[in-house]
Amino acid sequence: MVAQKITIEPVTRIEGHAKVTINMNANGTVDHAYLHINEFRGFEKFCEGRMVFEMPLITPRICGICPVSHHLASAKAADLVLGCPPPRPANLLRELMHMGQIIQSHGMHFFELAGPDLLLGFDADPAIRNVVGLIQANPGLTLKAVNLRKFGQEIIQTLGGRRIHPNFAVPGGVNKALQPADRDAILAAYDDAIATLKVGLGIMKDWAERNMEDINKFAVFATGYMGLTTPDNGLELYDGTIRLVDRAGQPLENFPVTDYLDYIAEHVENWSYLKFPYYKKLGWPQGVYRVGPLGRLNTAEKIDTPMANEELKVFKAFNPGKPVENTLYYHYARLVEALFATERVAVLLADPDILSTEIRNTRQNITGAGVGVIEAPRGTLIHDYKTDENGKVLKVNLIVSTGHNNWAMSEAVDSVAKTYIKGPDVKEGMLNRVEAAIRAYDPCLSCSTHAVGQMPFVMEVYDAEGHLTQTLSRSNQ
Repeated sequence: MVAQKITIEPVTRIEGHAKVTINMNANGTVDHAYLHINEFRGFEKFCEGRMVFEMPLITPRICGICPVSHHLASAKAADLVLGCPPPRPANLLRELMHMGQIIQSHGMHFFELAGPDLLLGFDADPAIRNVVGLIQANPGLTLKAVNLRKFGQEIIQTLGGRRIHPNFAVPGGVNKALQPADRDAILAAYDDAIATLKVGLGIMKDWAERNMEDINKFAVFATGYMGLTTPDNGLELYDGTIRLVDRAGQPLENFPVTDYLDYIAEHVENWSYLKFPYYKKLGWPQGVYRVGPLGRLNTAEKIDTPMANEELKVFKAFNPGKPVENTLYYHYARLVEALFATERVAVLLADPDILSTEIRNTRQNITGAGVGVIEAPRGTLIHDYKTDENGKVLKVNLIVSTGHNNWAMSEAVDSVAKTYIKGPDVKEGMLNRVEAAIRAYDPCLSCSTHAVGQMPFVMEVYDAEGHLTQTLSRSNQ
């Protein structure tokens, strides 16, 4: 066998475009595998010169998958820039919309993006290893999954007028109060959403029990972990302080979101447009950490809703007293968070202030600076704006969820490639496992780089002399 280079482009069943290059030795083993984020990001620059009150409507266009996260993070930053803290009912309504985003995104990812691998198998025929295959294999479950996502989307549409790119949060609050009939309509679908998530958790636990060997060798490595928490270190998705724990799960930092630059720096590699954030005090690469569902559950000590808290106890029992390091447990953590978000919907709707019409603070005292942070489905999302005395944007810094996980995704790709890919006969299922390592993080690459256009899937195989020996292609899935 001769040395070869395998290229997977783009990675499928994720948002945005990336490619993987796998360098193999002549003995049929992997030397190294790289994840390349090959899209150019320019969103920060072309926001300069806009008025800050426009930002909650501009920044959601970064992405059609998680526009709500950008919408709300942007509004929180604008609140501080303009010196207009929202009244409590507005914060409740913003959080309600955010819970809808968590539910619809996590539900879609588990059942429709990761589901084909878990339910049909990593080695299943690519022609059926997709949502159509799931419909054929289990139409009842697929319908439940669609309705779960619809539950989250209906919350977003009820508040923001549409499911994608909502118009709801404004500096100082929100632009529409919740009506009693709308509250009741949301609550009417609550029980079904809870039931579907319990089905999903059952599926995940059963799959984990049957595939423990893979779970324990599929991209298992130590990192720090980061996420928002409540004052008593509970899981927090909308507001709170940023908590960092080390590789052993011990606390490193707990700091206000406005101070993030004192703790986080970004490393650059020449093979990716996406930067690599890390914890400053430990340096690069010792200070790398993970965010998102796995990161948040490792960071939090409890969850303030009963059903999700019981699932958190099960999750933490996977590695008692230490962080859960298994990349495939991102899928389990995602369902626990969706359960929390659904329970939280009921808590918010039971609050008397949720129907209040006191939903906006119109007084302004421009400060010229604001940092808005929220836990997007994929992890900690930071919007940082600087403006002039009139509120015109001078500088924007965005650190998105996928960016925080860049090192971890790259490490997962390399680890899985070395574990599963053996030559000379490289099977499609081996390559799918590499893609699945990226899918576990549910990356949003348009958020992290802001891309334009589509690319096909192309896999090229080269011999040791660099000659192209084989090309395989398929349309984007």
